[in-house]
Amino acid sequence: MRGRQRGTQLGLLLLASQVFQVGLDNIPPVTLAVLGLNIYLYVFPAALLMQACVSVQQAYWHGDWLRLVLSPVHHVDDWHLYFNMASFLWKGIRLEQRLGGAWFLYLLSVFSLLTGLVYLAIEAGLTVLTEDSSYSMQCAVGFSGVLFALKVLNNHYYPGGVTYVMGIPVANRYASWVELVLIHLTSPGTSLIGHLAGILVGLLYTAGPLKSIMKTCAGLVAPSRHFSQPDTQYYSSSGYSGSRSSASQPYTTDYTAGMTEEEQF
Repeated sequence: MRGRQRGTQLGLLLLASQVFQVGLDNIPPVTLAVLGLNIYLYVFPAALLMQACVSVQQAYWHGDWLRLVLSPVHHVDDWHLYFNMASFLWKGIRLEQRLGGAWFLYLLSVFSLLTGLVYLAIEAGLTVLTEDSSYSMQCAVGFSGVLFALKVLNNHYYPGGVTYVMGIPVANRYASWVELVLIHLTSPGTSLIGHLAGILVGLLYTAGPLKSIMKTCAGLVAPSRHFSQPDTQYYSSSGYSGSRSSASQPYTTDYTAGMTEEEQF
């Protein structure tokens, strides 16, 4: 979630290059479709950025709730798109293989909407607590809130080990929080509250009632076989049976052009 103007298209070219280095056949279908959707809406946006971003003022005060759908899949510029989608590519390959395509699509849909709602709730709370209406005016756009939620899931399903964040070794269970602070310090235009909302949504799924609620809702609207055992479809609950994410070589580097998530970041 950023606040810069569109610049050159080098980021878009780099993203295309990385996708082809990974190989379309190596990208699971839901991950590929979501990646394609974000690229398409960057090239042919469904709305202007000021009409797609989400804020308390626009969504709650003016009743424009469609922004909850538009905001996650629109990006400010080509670099914003590149960094978000490069990170999503890494997470999507790993989590879709773990959860299965149907559940992963369901998960992304819920996370996209819920991250926006949590963002609005936090901004509204800050407006009341500080009596500063500027919090309600802050308008966020981009997929990074969802990415923070997915990072919480990834660290939950593949516990242990460390992640290098800007060269700093951090235990996986704390990596999301460290990145939250470092990204805010190094990129002031990013939305701290949007990223925090993503972490909270991830925790609602891994440590709260969200997963149970989603399973119940899925059972009511779809045959249970489509969503059976989403956590163990491909791997045991202890994680990937080979080498897990380590200090420098997560097992998915073959699928991300040899880049670790740190290098993509």
